[in-house]
Amino acid sequence: MKISRVGEAPDYRFSLANERTFLAWIRTALGFLAAGVGLDQLAPDFATPLIREILALLLCLFAGVLAIYGYLRWLGNEKAMRLKEDLPYTRGLLIISATLLAVAVVVMGLVLYAG
Repeated sequence: MKISRVGEAPDYRFSLANERTFLAWIRTALGFLAAGVGLDQLAPDFATPLIREILALLLCLFAGVLAIYGYLRWLGNEKAMRLKEDLPYTRGLLIISATLLAVAVVVMGLVLYAG
């Protein structure tokens, strides 16, 4: 079912704000993707090749998951606005923060280990 057929159209300002939030999720995903590609291509001496490639692949995989999650979040918010329901709560910010913290700890450990 098309989202435009669910409920009634919300104020366009809310839909545009929802789209801007979606684009922020996409920018975050692009940041993780750039970090993964940059780690693989621009840091050949960082850790062992296996560890570097695993970390780069995990960053790229997380970027893909974030992009999909951003779309699903946009869809849920749009549907809730059209049906005049409360917006769904998300733990996504906690997950992103925890993932970034884990990556930072691993990178710091590798930098200290290599130095």
